[in-house]
Amino acid sequence: MSDTPFGFGVPPEEPEDGDEGKKKDQESGGGQGPANPFGFGLPGAGGFGGPGADNPLAAMFGSLNPTDLGAAFQQLGQMLSYEGGPVNWDMAKQIARQTVAQGTPDGVKDASVGASERSAVQEAVRLADLWLDDVTSLPSGAGTAVAWSRAEWVEATLPAWQELVDPVAERVGAAMGDVLPEEMQAMAGPLIGMMRSMGGAMFGTQIGQAVGVLAGEVVGSTDIGLPLGPSGKAALLPANVEAFGKDLSVAQDEVRLYLALREAAHQRLFTHVPWLRSHLFGAVDGYARGIKVDTAKLEDVVGQFDPQNPEQLQDALQQGMFQPEDTPEQKAALARLETALALVEGWVDAVVHAAAKPRLSSADALRETLRRRRATGGPAEQTFATLIGLELRPRRLRDASRLWASLTDARGVDGRDALWHHPDMLPTATDLDDPDGFVHREQMDFSELDKMLGEAAGKPDLKKKADDEADGEAEDGGEAKGDGTE
Repeated sequence: MSDTPFGFGVPPEEPEDGDEGKKKDQESGGGQGPANPFGFGLPGAGGFGGPGADNPLAAMFGSLNPTDLGAAFQQLGQMLSYEGGPVNWDMAKQIARQTVAQGTPDGVKDASVGASERSAVQEAVRLADLWLDDVTSLPSGAGTAVAWSRAEWVEATLPAWQELVDPVAERVGAAMGDVLPEEMQAMAGPLIGMMRSMGGAMFGTQIGQAVGVLAGEVVGSTDIGLPLGPSGKAALLPANVEAFGKDLSVAQDEVRLYLALREAAHQRLFTHVPWLRSHLFGAVDGYARGIKVDTAKLEDVVGQFDPQNPEQLQDALQQGMFQPEDTPEQKAALARLETALALVEGWVDAVVHAAAKPRLSSADALRETLRRRRATGGPAEQTFATLIGLELRPRRLRDASRLWASLTDARGVDGRDALWHHPDMLPTATDLDDPDGFVHREQMDFSELDKMLGEAAGKPDLKKKADDEADGEAEDGGEAKGDGTE
């Protein structure tokens, strides 16, 4: 688990030899560039490799040559005048689009998807759904199949990123207002407003860069195990699918079909398990509620705050004032989320393997490639860890996949998929440690329960039948014993 979501942390100490030390440190790759006012670690050479690693404003203002100055000051004005939520999503979108336009490190630029690529994706998803019909009881969840460019992926997934990130950013951004006395809030109102605008811009810049870099490497809408795209829309990115299979010695059609199987399997799960999306996103929100910001330093600064010296507050911010702390609430929420994501990915892995193994000669190789991508901390995991402080543990994914495969052998496809009817029926983290114990655990016989409920519901009818029989015997001159209710 990442200790500092959003890259919060204490900036590096000043080199002993001053400016020369800074220069040498940056040239050697050991520096993180000048600390920004919030202490946020923008993704760069040590993170995502995108622009802006050394200068937090570079992603917004480009190279700052004279021809860009007008646009730079315009963007600065927009940043300072922002009055929205905890993240400036307009800026995040703009940065993400700029990052996508720059292309990937290997020099591949984004491009519009052609008709032939769209047709190939649609055909792959259609065939994938046919294969999945044989290995899962969940019906198709892909109402449509689409081929996206990287820019289209950014546009389509930003609403989900907003839902995921806003709770975390809100809690961190509210720290200043929480600790300032009312009289101080009235006196420092304009300054706090400006700092919150700056904070929204900094969040927006970092998230925009992360999403933009991620757009250059994801192959679909569910790479991180969450439904980032619109419901019921299976999506692949042809340019990234091609890059994924470039060095695998596997036919491109097979690579596309295997990835379409994974996308279509995710869509089935998220479409036909209605509680799953809110369960996953709710765990993220629970994590945000558990954040406890270290405000001791801020309280010290507030007690000595000099309105004539606003740099004092900035200096305090530079020293990691907003570094979140691990709390029991956070750990519990992250454990729930991690287990749920492992179960989702494990189910998809098991189902896709069952569908592909008899039909694709490359099924084992593609499966292992994707698993290793996770094990080495792929871009999706790194981005997710940066945004909400979570890293997926590959061991959990493999354990979950084995558990689902064992459930299929022991209970059949219907019995396995029935566990998605309610979150309380799913395996727990403890069950992932002992999958055989969960698989062979005695289950409640729901047919017996249905019989019991049916008998309970039918008791009034039995009583009426007994009363009628007793009345009939009395009319025939028989000696009725009792009133027929005993």
